[in-house]
Amino acid sequence: MTLSEQIEVCCLMEATARKPGNVHPAAGFVDLNYGDFVQAAGAIGAPLAETRRVGLGRAVYNAIEATRQESGSNVNLGIALLIAPLAAVDMKTPLPAGISDVLRHTTIEDADHVYAAIRLARPGGLGQVQSQDVRDRPTINLRDAMVLAADRDQIAEQYTTDFAFVLGLGRRWLLDAWDWCQDLGSVIPQMDNVLHLPGIVPWEAAIIRFQLKLLADAPDSLVARKCGASVASELQQRAAELERHDWPARLTSWPALREFDQWLRADGHRRNPGTTADLIAATLFAAVRDGLIEPPSRQEIMEHAARIRLAEERVSNG
Repeated sequence: MTLSEQIEVCCLMEATARKPGNVHPAAGFVDLNYGDFVQAAGAIGAPLAETRRVGLGRAVYNAIEATRQESGSNVNLGIALLIAPLAAVDMKTPLPAGISDVLRHTTIEDADHVYAAIRLARPGGLGQVQSQDVRDRPTINLRDAMVLAADRDQIAEQYTTDFAFVLGLGRRWLLDAWDWCQDLGSVIPQMDNVLHLPGIVPWEAAIIRFQLKLLADAPDSLVARKCGASVASELQQRAAELERHDWPARLTSWPALREFDQWLRADGHRRNPGTTADLIAATLFAAVRDGLIEPPSRQEIMEHAARIRLAEERVSNG
């Protein structure tokens, strides 16, 4: 699998897993659907795979430009910002050993291109700051610019810590979930009671379990920007309670998962934990790129998505 293919597959896995609050094959928003994510995944792989050659900032801009041409939506700005530095590490070097060098050599030009990409994507809840606002031309390198946003943005925080979470605790949590969910028949009780996720497969269950762990660990910074700290904190508390149900092992965890999903979607899509989804895609890529997990093929993912849509249609039709 090429680097471009790895990026596409990881984006597709993240988008296809039926995570609470996010877009997936059986759930969309008024202005965003699963097809947008499929198109974006196909658009983003090649530009990000060129990061080492064209430069970090340029690769992010090219990825967002390609995405806008395909879907016209802000689907993957966070994913591009997270995967580009990882994709810039020499393929012969493990990510934890190479990421520091990539980030240490970011430039003002990288920051300029990233600012342009952010303006092009027009993300929600952006706000305005006094120093190094994305509407202005940067005067510092990209990593230093990220330092200024690290206290309010989980993606910027990764730039300031050499991706400590994605390449450390986050990746360990993903691998734990991946291993734990390999034999779903032994961990999911009474399959006839989980019809709201019919046909669930091990890699999908692992991603959902991983999402719950992330949401319980820290408030989603996109939700915090859009809805305020109190809502983000409530989201974290609800996720922590659901995690204590040990989804998917306990029967009680399944209606709790459904309730959590309904709560996340109750206010339009303002509570959509989008930054957490970006971190999931990046952590998946970090694990696949370093050979720690074997992902499904693109064809397998799309076949699973088709089965999800068919099952949803059957439920809707009674």
